[in-house]
Amino acid sequence: MSNIWHKIFTVLFLTMLSLSAWSQVQNSNISPKVNSPLSRFALGDFVPQYFSASAGMAGLGAGWQDPYQLNILNPASLASLQSTAFEGGLYARRSKLSSGGIDDVSWGGNLQYLSLGFPLRNVINQALDRKSNDWNAGMSITLIPQTQVGYDIRLVDTLTPGVESSTNTLKGAGGTTKLRWGTGFRYEQLSVGAEVGFLFGNLINSRLVDFDSLEGSLNTEFQDEISFRGTSWTFGAQYAFLFKELNKEGEKVPNGKRIVLGATLSNEADFTMEGTQFTRRYLSSIVSDTIFRNENIKGEGVLPSSYSLGVHFHDLNRLNIGIEYGASAWSNYRNDLKEEQLMDNYYVAIGGEYIPNFNSYNNYWEKIRYRAGFRYGTDPRTLDGQQVEGYSFTLGMGFPVIMPRQQVSFVNTAVELGRAGVDGVLEETFVRLTLGFTLNDNSWFFKRKFN
Repeated sequence: MSNIWHKIFTVLFLTMLSLSAWSQVQNSNISPKVNSPLSRFALGDFVPQYFSASAGMAGLGAGWQDPYQLNILNPASLASLQSTAFEGGLYARRSKLSSGGIDDVSWGGNLQYLSLGFPLRNVINQALDRKSNDWNAGMSITLIPQTQVGYDIRLVDTLTPGVESSTNTLKGAGGTTKLRWGTGFRYEQLSVGAEVGFLFGNLINSRLVDFDSLEGSLNTEFQDEISFRGTSWTFGAQYAFLFKELNKEGEKVPNGKRIVLGATLSNEADFTMEGTQFTRRYLSSIVSDTIFRNENIKGEGVLPSSYSLGVHFHDLNRLNIGIEYGASAWSNYRNDLKEEQLMDNYYVAIGGEYIPNFNSYNNYWEKIRYRAGFRYGTDPRTLDGQQVEGYSFTLGMGFPVIMPRQQVSFVNTAVELGRAGVDGVLEETFVRLTLGFTLNDNSWFFKRKFN
C-alpha cells in the first residue's frame, strides 16, 4: 500500500480505537446518557452489529456479499472482498417511551463501529499475471459495542407499612464491547469463514431509596458494579449459484446474475465476571457512611448460541434483494451475579438495494445505491410476563466517492423507524440515524514490476 494510504489508515484506525476506549469509560459513569428501562435486564440493550450499508436493508448479512464493503455478520463474505476497506460509523437515536399515559423523550448517539478488512489476494496482480480467480481469501478486525445500559427510573411506593411514601430511583450505565477478528476463504462458488470475538465491558446498577415522609431520615443506596470478559466463535458459509448465457462463440459464461445462500452459527459462549457491591447512606446528598462493601466477587455466565439463514438475488451493479431469518437460545443465558430468566428470540428481515445506472457519466444520482427494508423480531426480555417484540422500516442511500486512481469509496446513510415493547405496559417508538463511510484501496499486496 502507498505511504499516503498507509498513514491515513493507521492514523484513522488508532484514533478511532482511542475514541472507542474513551467512550467505554464514559459509559461507566452512573449518570446515563440514554433512558431505556429495558436495559436494566441481562447485559443491556442490544446494539446492531451491522454496518451502515446493511442498515438501509434492514440489517441483512447472512447471504450478502459485496466486493468493496464489509459484512461482519457472516465471516464467509470476507472472501468476496476485492479491495481493502476501512469502515467507521456514527449514529443518533431519538426514543419516545410511553407507559400509563406518561411519555418520555430522549436522545442518544455515539461512535458505532470501526473495522478494517482486506483481501489476501490482489485482483490487479491476478489480471496482470493472467491468473484465474478460482480462490480468494479475506480478513477483518472490528471494534463494535455489543450492548448498552442506560436508564433513570423513579418509582413512588405508597404501600410500605408505617411509611406514607418512599421513592426508589433506579439508575444504570455502562455496556459491553466486542473486538472481532474474522477470516474467510472462497474456492469457486463456495465460501467459508470463522470469527473469534473478545467481549469486555462493565455495568453499573444503582437503587436509591428516599423515605420522603420521614423527616431527617437517611437515604440508602445499593449499588453493584460488574465487569465482563469472554470469548465467542462464529462460523459462516455462503454458496453462489451463477446464471450463465451463451456468448458469441457459443460458450456458456456468467452473466452477472447469481443467487447466494448463506448461513451462520455462533457457539454458546462462556464469560467470567468480577463484581463489587456496596451500600451507602446519605443525608442531604452528603455521604454519611458506607455500611457494607463486598469486593472481588467472582462469577461465571453463559451467552446463548445463535444462527441465521439468508438468501440473496444479485444482479451485478444493479439489483440486490434478500430475505433472512435468525434466532438465539436466550433461555440458556446464565449470569451468576445477576440471575434472570430470558426467552428465546428470533427475527425476520427483508431488504434490497437498487442502482439505476452504475456506469452513468453525466448523472450522479443514477450511480447512487438506493436501499430499503423491513425487520420484525422478538426480544429475549419480558414485561409483565409478556415477551417484548418490535418492528422497523429502513431506508438508506450509498453515495460513491471517486478517489485517486479511479478507486471508489462510499458514504452511506440510513434511517430506521420502529416500534418495540408490550402493548399497554411499555411502548417505545424510535428513529435511528446512521452515517458511515468506507475508504477503499486496491494497492495492498500489489506486486510492482520493473522492466
